[in-house]
Amino acid sequence: MASTRLRHVSMLGQRIRVGVRPGTGSGPPLVLCNGIGASLDLLQPFVDRVDPRIEVVSFDVPGVGGSPTPRIPYSFASLAWFLTRLLDRLGYERFDVLGISWGGGLAQQVAFQNPRRCRRLVLAATATGALMVPAHPRVLAKMLTPQRYLDPDYARSIAAELYGGRMREEPDLAARLLHDQSRIGSRRGYLLQLLAGAGWSSLPGLPLVRQPTLILAGRDDPIIPLVNARILRLLLPDATLHVYDDGHLGLVTAADELGPLVSGFLLTDRPGQR
Repeated sequence: MASTRLRHVSMLGQRIRVGVRPGTGSGPPLVLCNGIGASLDLLQPFVDRVDPRIEVVSFDVPGVGGSPTPRIPYSFASLAWFLTRLLDRLGYERFDVLGISWGGGLAQQVAFQNPRRCRRLVLAATATGALMVPAHPRVLAKMLTPQRYLDPDYARSIAAELYGGRMREEPDLAARLLHDQSRIGSRRGYLLQLLAGAGWSSLPGLPLVRQPTLILAGRDDPIIPLVNARILRLLLPDATLHVYDDGHLGLVTAADELGPLVSGFLLTDRPGQR
């Protein structure tokens, strides 16, 4: 299987760290939108379980991982526009998009703004934005700072309460996932991500989404309660919900299950590839 190739792409005054895992097929790539504060490296276990026919494109949001902090704030709408310009630069006309957690909001916005270019949508451990069923206030308070990315002992101590699933029995796993490979961005970059999502909601636009959508939700996700996935399923015209027995980071900790599942969803109806 091909490995992920890393590079920096300069565009509109911003340098973006990009990863491309080449695919052997001819279909559109899968573009990954990561969670708040997380660099593209965090999802590598999932990328490794995606079918090798599918090209996978990942990137660090400005201010996160290896992408420098931008000079001015951004919104989901402007970041979605920026991402599509980045895909233009990389030579992709059509694409599929997957978003996890905060990145699920960005993925929904990309689908809204690109009804012809975005072919399929995968939403993992995510919700509708400001208008959602919230987590417990204790959990939300821990999301306000990037401390878990800066201190492995702190990541270990809050793993069960914050991430649920396997982290309840294996809190050391959180420290390894967030620190062994993932790259740390700036505190300002984290704040800009928080601001981008403030007040944003996908609820009004969901009934207009025409892309086939796969929703992935953990049965034990303290950050995004399962009911939010059921709301997404209810409002999206063409959506399938898969509930897995893990927590918020199930895309990584249950990659052996979810990688092939996502691959099957994306490869359906690709001529000669299934």
